[in-house]
Parts: sequence; structure tokens; C-alpha cells
Amino acid sequence: MRLKSDIFVSALIRRVFGLGGFAAVEKKGAEEAGAIFIRQRFRDGLETLYAPAPQNFFGEDDGQRKFEARAEKAEPDAVRDMLSRELRFDPDLWLVELETDEVNGLFEIVRPSG
Repeated sequence: MRLKSDIFVSALIRRVFGLGGFAAVEKKGAEEAGAIFIRQRFRDGLETLYAPAPQNFFGEDDGQRKFEARAEKAEPDAVRDMLSRELRFDPDLWLVELETDEVNGLFEIVRPSG
């Protein structure tokens, strides 16, 4: 069973603050099962956008949320455009902003093979 979106986001924010970073909810989505997008901002002004991973990354459902990088170290305008398109498609999504140099261990990131 997967954690509700609001609980996952709250735990993520606490963990980031515990590691000395900054985190905030930029857009609150559906509490039960809203898709979660994570925007990581870097000191140089670039951003990485993590989005829910496609279902083909899930074997047996282990209840864990998995994310993929949709844009890595991209210009903020490019990330903003991607988010605008996602919001038109799914207005109930969550958007969490992180200001931390490292996200390893905060959430599971999957990478396409090949």
C-alpha cells in the first residue's frame, strides 16, 4: 500500500530540513493520490525536475513512489514550461521545491536502461 501524497510530501520536507536543506510545497495537490513533482534548485540557478516514473518501472507494486528525471540541470524557463504543460493535464498534482545539493536517499530515482 502506497503512502498518501500529503504524508509522503510532509516526510520528504522534514528529511530535507533535517539534512540542512530547504523545502517547500509550491503547489498542493490531491491529498490521497495526487501525482508528485519535485523541483530541485541549484545554487547556479539551474533546476532538475523529477516526475513520477512510468508504470513500466514497477514490477510487483512495493508501495514505493518512484521518480524519473524529466529535466536535469536545465534552465528555469524550460522547467517552468514543462510544469505548465503538466498542470494543464493534471491540475491535482503536487509540486515540491527543494534547495539541496544532493537528493540521493530522499526518494527513489529510476533511470531508463539502455
